[in-house]
Amino acid sequence: MRECKGFGIVISVHSPNSYIPRRVVITGIGAVTPVGNSSPMTWNALLSGTSGVSKITRFDPTGCTAQIAAEVKGFDPTLALAQPLYPRGKEAESVTAPLNLKDVKKLGRFTHLGMGAGLEAYVDSGIDSARLLIDSERIGVGMGVGLGGLPEIVATHETWKAGGFRKVSPFFILQAAPNILSGQLALLLNLRGPNMSVASACATSGHSIGEGFRAVQRGDADVMLVGGSESVVTPIAVGSFAQMRALSTRNDAPEKASRPFDKDRDGFVLGEGALAFVIEELDFALRRGAKIYAELLGYGATADAHHLSMLAPEAEGSRRAMNLALKESKISADRVGFVSAHATSTPGGDTEEAAAIAAVFKGNTRIHVSASKSMTGHLLGAAGAMGVFTATMAISKGMITPTINLDNLDPACEALGLNFTPNKAVKKEVEYSIVNSFGFGGTNASLVIGRL
Repeated sequence: MRECKGFGIVISVHSPNSYIPRRVVITGIGAVTPVGNSSPMTWNALLSGTSGVSKITRFDPTGCTAQIAAEVKGFDPTLALAQPLYPRGKEAESVTAPLNLKDVKKLGRFTHLGMGAGLEAYVDSGIDSARLLIDSERIGVGMGVGLGGLPEIVATHETWKAGGFRKVSPFFILQAAPNILSGQLALLLNLRGPNMSVASACATSGHSIGEGFRAVQRGDADVMLVGGSESVVTPIAVGSFAQMRALSTRNDAPEKASRPFDKDRDGFVLGEGALAFVIEELDFALRRGAKIYAELLGYGATADAHHLSMLAPEAEGSRRAMNLALKESKISADRVGFVSAHATSTPGGDTEEAAAIAAVFKGNTRIHVSASKSMTGHLLGAAGAMGVFTATMAISKGMITPTINLDNLDPACEALGLNFTPNKAVKKEVEYSIVNSFGFGGTNASLVIGRL
């Protein structure tokens, strides 16, 4: 501990080196995405280079310059689980599905998707069978949401305009509030530890996972269910992004529209989805015999303080986030084999991020970079979690997902000498990977993940 003196005030500051951070591992994964309604389905689709982009079906996009999106298809949050869960013990009521029909009506679509991913991660971790070994107050939730229940906000406004106050649903706040996803997961699974919902635009789930990592590191919790969800494929969101000229207008070839690092890219494609992870203290995971996908090693969070909707030149803030994450991980840049890039397919953002990656990993000739948004579109608040998914699976499975539609590499990116993993998955043993997620407001998050 040290003392800081200023303005006549003495403040005691705890040094970050005054405690030994606990090691944190990933033991469960769940995914509901435009390319698959489960983690295995999503992984297989990404490896095969499958695009989830198509003509918008959630509303009539006629008249909008952008008429395509990456929608989640055929997802039912009431489907029964293969086996019931008993988070409160065998004598208590069991959990048989993410949501029942009554709850579906009370909650927003982002919560529906997030419950599917969150419950899949919980089941995948196997922690339900170990609940007698851990106090429920030591298990927390941190599922981030960027824009919250925008479809429900718009629909409720229309209902009010047409029918007045008596027609407004009493469940509207539960449908719209971003933290309700974390709250519903805690309620269903009896998770009584730290409960939060980060909202930092497209860096949301990167920060959510990073802050959950911190909670376990410092002993606030032993287990955290973390990730992100988003569902805002609405006229308002699509129309606003289109007016910003941020969206691709390749309406005649939706599956070709999202093309990060390609010289012919013309904007991003809006997507929706949710991804979740169970992360836990290493010793606890080992004691209960958990399968371990990978270890979380470092987290960096910075701000550009440059522009509300554009990266700083050469992604200076993003570069600092990567360096901070690497510093904490104590892994040298030349040992990283894979960067799961934020890369949205916007003309400026991709080249700036690529320059930052090249600067951080200068001299690392074995590194691969890939952009999952080429297949899933931009999941906004769930984008960082998608990056963690591909990075974790690369370490676990020895495969790197491709950047599809990368037919003509942008000359500015080509000059950097990076391998952007064009069009085909690559078989490669990956020991360490880094994940980037950046958001409006100039906010950045980077995470380092490694093999245990």
